[in-house]
Formats: sequence, structure tokens, C-alpha cells
Amino acid sequence: MNHSTSTHAPGAATSGDELVASVDTGARNPLGWQAWLIPGIAMVWSLFQLYVIQPQFWLGNLVGNSVVFNNTEIRAIHLAFALVLVAMAFPLFAKAKLDRIPWYDFLLAAAGAFVCLYLVLNADQIARRSGLPTTMDLAVSTAGLLLVGIAVYRALGLPLLIVVSVFLAYVFFGSSDIFPDVMRWAGASYGKATWHFWMQTEGVFGVALGVSATLIFLFVLFGAILERAGAGNFFIQIAFGLLGHLRGGPAKAAVVASGLSGIYSGSSIANVVTTGTFTIPLMKKTGFPAEKAGAVEVASSTNGQLTPPVMGAAAFLIAEFTGTAYTDLIVYAFLPAIVSYIALLYIVHLEALKLGLQGLPAHADTKAKSRARKMGGFLVGFLILAVLGLAVHFGLGFLRQMFPGGGMLAAMCIFLAFYILCLIIAAGRPDLKVDDPDAPLHEMPRAGQVALTGLHFVLPIIILLYLVMVERLSPGLSAFWATMAMIFIALTQHPIKALFRGGRGLGSATLQGIEEFFHGMVGGARNMIPIAVATGAAGIIVGTISLTGAHQVVGALIESLAGGSLMAMLILVAVMSLVLGMGLPTTANYIVVSSLMAPVILSLAASEGLIIPAVAAHLFVFYFGILADDTPPVGLAAYAAAGISGGDPIKTGFQGFGYDIRTALLPFLFIFNTELLLMHVEFVDGQPVATFVDFFTGLKAFLIATVAMLVFAAATQRYFFAKSNIFETVMLLAAALLLFRPGAALDMVQPPFIAQPGSAVYQVAESVEPGTTIRLELTGTDFNNIDKRNSIFIVVRTNEGATGQDRLADIGLDFLEDGDQITVEEPFPATPFAYLSQDFDFYADEPVVLSTVQTRAERMPKEIFYIPAFLLIAFVILMQRRRQTVPAF
Repeated sequence: MNHSTSTHAPGAATSGDELVASVDTGARNPLGWQAWLIPGIAMVWSLFQLYVIQPQFWLGNLVGNSVVFNNTEIRAIHLAFALVLVAMAFPLFAKAKLDRIPWYDFLLAAAGAFVCLYLVLNADQIARRSGLPTTMDLAVSTAGLLLVGIAVYRALGLPLLIVVSVFLAYVFFGSSDIFPDVMRWAGASYGKATWHFWMQTEGVFGVALGVSATLIFLFVLFGAILERAGAGNFFIQIAFGLLGHLRGGPAKAAVVASGLSGIYSGSSIANVVTTGTFTIPLMKKTGFPAEKAGAVEVASSTNGQLTPPVMGAAAFLIAEFTGTAYTDLIVYAFLPAIVSYIALLYIVHLEALKLGLQGLPAHADTKAKSRARKMGGFLVGFLILAVLGLAVHFGLGFLRQMFPGGGMLAAMCIFLAFYILCLIIAAGRPDLKVDDPDAPLHEMPRAGQVALTGLHFVLPIIILLYLVMVERLSPGLSAFWATMAMIFIALTQHPIKALFRGGRGLGSATLQGIEEFFHGMVGGARNMIPIAVATGAAGIIVGTISLTGAHQVVGALIESLAGGSLMAMLILVAVMSLVLGMGLPTTANYIVVSSLMAPVILSLAASEGLIIPAVAAHLFVFYFGILADDTPPVGLAAYAAAGISGGDPIKTGFQGFGYDIRTALLPFLFIFNTELLLMHVEFVDGQPVATFVDFFTGLKAFLIATVAMLVFAAATQRYFFAKSNIFETVMLLAAALLLFRPGAALDMVQPPFIAQPGSAVYQVAESVEPGTTIRLELTGTDFNNIDKRNSIFIVVRTNEGATGQDRLADIGLDFLEDGDQITVEEPFPATPFAYLSQDFDFYADEPVVLSTVQTRAERMPKEIFYIPAFLLIAFVILMQRRRQTVPAF
């Protein structure tokens, strides 16, 4: 690898690039007079999105307050752009020509713009009609739903269209006798349903599209400009400089490069092609079979969608749907993503050991350095970054105190100073070029030298994280300023470096900057087409659930299949999330699986006595939805990787899913142990509320989870210090499970709760300290099936008071003593347990009763089971050391 000018491997990524175009950006690129239509409209869309999010004291003052859009209007215009561009960029028919836009797509584009802008132009009249649609309203709503369906088919394929069609069919026909009683709903008129889906913000123009229009677009645009300016190649070469010379180095570099790309990427397929075009051929060159080389890239890229802060653009939807602060969500999702990537690096290392592979040739300077010097250089670099970070943080804090009204101006000045410094350093070195992975490879680049050529690419990411995490600006405004910084970098980096190099080639450098800015703006908009369409279509699913309560039908089905087993229920939800997520982009994937599956987890887990925060349930289904990208037979990321590697896509998908088993394990773990999400669950008014764990608890969770995941990876790969036999594999699995869930082992030895009859509830409440949580088991007639009695666990916190009755007086439930049992009155609306009215029939012949009251038992610490886990690991190491033929690390 060197820094000389080169191109991508000829033909290596053709099919991968075509797949990205067909899935993410649209495969059509017309010629002639139509050539500027798609780029021009995409550019206007990006400018519009920047305008509507910018602070009004800036551009708003220039154009006047008359050009201000409310949130509903922004959503409608956002979808109008998407429907126009999907008609132009995505062919309707498989055999359609890609070099021109046919006449019928112009009609579809015009119709798409009209049905969306109708809501903007007639907003006042629609508000006054309030659910009483005119004939024109019905026609526009019907046409709008049809056009969204066509757009879904074009941009996202048949799977999502089928899902959306099934939900619409349920709305219009779900009240008929063809459905069994348990699935039937009351029904709605055609006018009410179409109004619900199109004329208000409960359907297509709901929360999901709103998040797409105000948050997701800016983050995708930020990533597109960053990638176009050269950051993708910078991250790849950094990864290769650091890891390429190690055993299986290209595969390890692929993991790190995909993780770095995942910071800003919104698509696992695009991630595969961006990094895989370079990493997969080099993996094959060092000895990885085609399928394994593709599978490593697939696993790395799908995991990139789990990496904060963007998480495939789904992070903002998760925050919105769960009511979680975006900054908190980033923290919750951080540890599982890091642990997953560490485990994937270890899997790659084990594969290299099994195959007897070596790394790529290290740079001569790298070879000459001792390990101590390398470590010292790393620590010095880390300290420099830490000092710079502290200087920026405290420097800005000092300037804000000195100049209260000039905080943003001071931040801009500091950014500019650091930017110029980075470009002075970069100008003294040759620019990075995209290397040809098929060219002869003489040595790896020097990571330090590569870093010095692109330090300015890190500045916008630092700005984004600083504004979100430290300044606590809204995600949208933070993304706006980060995007503006990235636009400034794209336009100026080449001209400024040309000036520092003596002014040679200043004109061409300026044109290069303009070109990168333009293509970044256009690329960001084109990347957003399927996301905007997907969020609009997903609004139909969310609207159906809010109109019909369809998730309760799904919950009843899963509950009956699970047979009362909580673990079986989670496995069924995981499988259904995989199935529902096949063939969908990340954002649509998450909306579909979360709308149906997350409420099921919350309700069924609560009925089994497991109370979890909503964000944990949503992350559970999100993880399995993402894994659908490499799950055969649909796994689109596997097809993209196979197009580069020349391997079989089905085999690549199965191998990639094999690598991702460790990722599939993580959601089960953080459902039962929320410390892995760095959260502790407390109960406020009977509801779970998540708070952050302390530093040492978080550190312990990280260390134990990392060791457990490495051991689990060794067990699934059947290789630790040497090839593992069945006995050793079982011991490693047992050790991993003990580390992951020591509480489960403790439950087998000591019951977690002491149960007493419900009639003793007041005595129990009086015997515990005020503020103690106790668990109550309620039994009553099922609201949806009067022939069935169900039990549900709830958690309450005792209040101050002299007697048990006083301590339970304000918990939100009323108890009545009826002989030797305690009956429960129906909770009032807007109280913490009002939801019980949907589970129990409080007016049935048999009352709802308090069956048992449970308090936590005093037990030995669960961490005691770490001891047998580590003993098992040590025993396996001792047995395998005799057979070890190559170093384990």
C-alpha cells in the first residue's frame, strides 16, 4: 500500500456498487437535458433541509420571517421531494432504461409533489374540516397512499410493500367475519381511515417522518459530505496502518474501518461497498477464503449500524419513540457496540489462527520500532488528544464566561484555528489516494503519517459530539453546525493546502472543493430517498396500530406460542424481528419491528414479573432487525460483499451470521442485565425509570462483558488456545453464560423473592422500610377472553406511614379486604396502573385479586459465580496449552 494515485480494483465492486445504487441512491443516471434534473432537485432538497433547521437569527433574517415552515409543513415538503426523486432515480420496471426518465415517471413525480403540497396549500381549510373530508380530500388521500406504495416498491422492494399492504388490508377489512374474534376490530369508514393516514399526523406524516425531516436528513448529509471529502479513505488507511501487519491484519482493519464508518454511515450495504472494495481483496490476498472475507466485512458493516451516535440513522427514532434523551441513548448503546466489536476482532484473530495466516508487510519504520516505543507513541498520541479535548472544553467554557453573548463566535474561532493548524500539518505531506487492492503490496502505510494528513476530518465529528454531549444543544441543531463545519472543510481544504504548498494548482484545488461539496450535497439527498419513503410508509404501520390496536393481536399470538415461557417469548420476538427486517434499510427496519415487537416484549415481560425500560426493549428488536442484513436468503449486505469477493452470497450470509451470533446474544443479556446498557432501573410511581450506573459498576460491566464475549466467541469458533473438543466447548459456553448471567445461577440456588399470601400485604408493607419496592401478583379475568384467568406482576414502592395501609395509600391501586382475600379495584385513568384495565375485566363475575406479595430475599452476591466461571476458563487453558502450536495472541 502506498500513497500514489490509483483507482478501485477494476470490476471488483461493480455488482456491489450496483446494489448500493439500487437500494440506497437509485440506479438511474439520465443523460442529455435530463442529466441535471436529479442532481439539481437533490441539491435543492439539501438546501431546503439546511434552511428549515438553521437558527432564525442567521439565514431567517436574510429572507424574512415570512418564509418560515411549521413542523407539519416541513414533513409534507420533505416527502414531496422524496416522491419526486424516487420517481426519477429508481426505475419502476426491472428492464427500464437507466439513461433517461420516461414520461410516466414525470407524471408520477408531479402527482407525488401535488398530494403532499396539497396539505401545505390547504392547511387552514383542512384544520377547519377536522375529520370531515371532502371529495377532494378523499381523492388526494387515496392517491397519496397509492403513490407511497409505488415509491416503497421502487425504493425498498416488495417486502415492505407487502407488510404495508397487509396492515392497510387489516384496517379496511379487519372488522369482517373472515377474521376470528381475537383478531377482529371495530372497523372504520373509508373517510375516517384515509383521513387518519394522510390528512393528519397519525399516519404517513407521523413521528417517524418528522424525525426523518428534522434529524435524520442532516446526519445523513453530514456523513455524505464527510465521505466525499475523503474521510472514508482516511479511516481505511488509518485502520490498515494500525492493524494491517498483525495476524489476519486486513480482516482486523476491515472491522475497525467499518466501525469508524458506522459512526456516520446510515446503511450497512453502503458500508460494505465503501470499505469492502478495499478490504475484501486484501483479505483474500492474505489467505481468507472468499466467503469468509465477505462475511467479515458483512459482520463489521452490520455492527456499524449499532455504533453511536448515528446508529444507521435510527438513534433519533429510538429516542423519540421511547421518550429517551438522545444523549442518554448514545451512552446506553455505547458499551454493547464496543463489546461486540472487540469480540469480532477476536473472532477474526481466531480465524487467522485456524487458517495459519500472517499479516501484510509492515512499514520499515514500524518494523524498527520496539513494542515499548510503539506503546509509548500510542500513549503520547492519546495524551495529546486528551489535552486538546480538555483545552477546547475549558477554553470554550472560559470564553463563554468572559463573553456571554459570544460563545458560538468563540467556538468558531477555535475551530478555525485548529482547522488551519491541521491543514498546515497536512500540507507538508502528500494527499492520500485511493489505493488499488489488486496492485502489488509492498508495505503498510505508517499510521502516524496517515493521521497527520487527515486530522481535520476528525474536527466536525468532535464538534458534533461536543455540541450534543457537552453544550446539550438539540441533536438537530448540533447536526446543523457540524454539517456547516463539514461543508466549510469540503470547500476550503484543497485551496488552503494549495496555498500552503506555494499556490500551485490553486484553481484546480478550488474546483475540486466545489465538486466535493456539490456531490456530497447531492449524495446526501439521494441517500435520503429510501429513508424518507420508508419512514412515510412506516407511518402507515404505526397509524394502523394506533387505530386498531393490532400489536395486541401479535402479542396474543406470541404469548400463546411461547406457552408462558419468557425466554421462548424473547426467542420468538427475535426470530420475527429477523423476518420482518429482511430486505429493509435500517430506519424502516427499526420502525417495523419496534412498532410490532417492542410493545409485546414490554407487556409479556411485565406479566412474567420482569420490568424493563422501554429503551431496552427497543434496542432488543433493533439489534435483531439489523442482523437481517446478513441473514439468508435476503441479506442484502451479504449480496454486496459477495459481489466484491466473488463468493457465494448465501454462504457468505450464513458465515456472516455465524460471526454475528455474539451480537445476537447481547440483546438477551441486556434485557436481563441492564448494567450492560450502563443503566440502573428504579421504580417511580410503579414505572421503571432508567438512571446511569456509577463509574465502577460500568467498568465492571465492561470488563466482565468483554471477557464473557471473548470466551463465547472462542466457544462458537471451536478454537481458544488450540482447537477445542466438545467437552472444552461446553465448558467455555458454561463459563460465558455464568459471566453473562450470574443472577440466573443464583436464582437456582437461592430464590430471589420471598412470597406470602396476598392477604398479608399490609403486614408486609409495614414490616419493610419506607421506599422499599415490593412485587404484587394480580390474578383476574382476561379482558379479551372471559374464560381465561391471567396473572400479572407489578412493582410498587412503599410510602412513609405508620401502618401498612398508610404506606400503600397512594400507590395508584385500591385494595378491599374480602374475607380471606384481597380484591383489587379498577385503577382510575391517568394513574400509574391504568393500563391494567386493558388486561383484566374488573367487572367479571370473579374479581381481580391480589394473589401473592413478594419481597426481595437477602442472598449472597451474584458475583460469587464469577469464580467457577474463571476456574472453567483456566481449566480449558491448561488442557489446551499442551496442544498449542502457535501463539494465542
